[in-house]
Amino acid sequence: MDTGFARAMWRVLEPLHAVTYFSPACVAAHKAVGLRGFWMGYFGARSAPLGAAGPNLVEATFYNFHPSMIRRALPDAWTFASPAAVLEARRTAAASVLRTIAPDIETVAATALPALQAAIDAAPAPGRPLFAANRDLPTPADPVEALWQAATALREHRGDGHIACLLAEGIDGCEAHVLFAAVTGSAPAMWQANRGWSESDWAAAQERLESRGLLADGALADNGRDLRAHIESRTDALAMTAYADVPGIAEALTALTPIAKSVAGSGAVPYPNPMGADPA
Repeated sequence: MDTGFARAMWRVLEPLHAVTYFSPACVAAHKAVGLRGFWMGYFGARSAPLGAAGPNLVEATFYNFHPSMIRRALPDAWTFASPAAVLEARRTAAASVLRTIAPDIETVAATALPALQAAIDAAPAPGRPLFAANRDLPTPADPVEALWQAATALREHRGDGHIACLLAEGIDGCEAHVLFAAVTGSAPAMWQANRGWSESDWAAAQERLESRGLLADGALADNGRDLRAHIESRTDALAMTAYADVPGIAEALTALTPIAKSVAGSGAVPYPNPMGADPA
């Protein structure tokens, strides 16, 4: 099993997880529990496995948001709702949305969950704070909630590894988006609006990347393309530490793929999106 398997798993798990950010029902659930507005819901819900996390911790673990964006939401979120209440609202809303999109998801969960849980148990936690925090949450009794939580833990495992790769290559949060936009040809405005970076922040990041020979006149240079490919390849290799030698994991991928396609086809997760995920 090569590292391409880890990328295939990401493309399937990411849309299952991502309904929590984009589905109107999930956004409404975060507001109903007390969080004020979309971004307080995002930062509060995603960081809730860490406890009542402050902005410095979330800036460090989320990595690619402008600090001021985080500080508008945290720590104020915890004056409106407890992490425990947010976690319950988060998983129950996501499971409800997935059931609506894929009525047979409980059957799929029964097939896929044992292997996903084995992958979570096998995955190394050192250096992966968001993964470790999600792994430590109690496994929900509801099978679809449990499936959503497993998808979430494994996508955070990959994300923690990706941040390690960016750090190792000296790429900061804004620069990561500038490189990705150059690779994909996506509009900088989407990344700026959704991650809090200003036009001047973006221009400064471009200058830094150009000084390293990674961009040329705002376009991706060969060195930049090579670096981006290296980061993605290394991310896949680190993510594979969760899947290597896990019995039944290939069958889990097969079972989950139609569900991911249903999520993509439903419009519950938009494409393109600021996570960089594409349809499974």
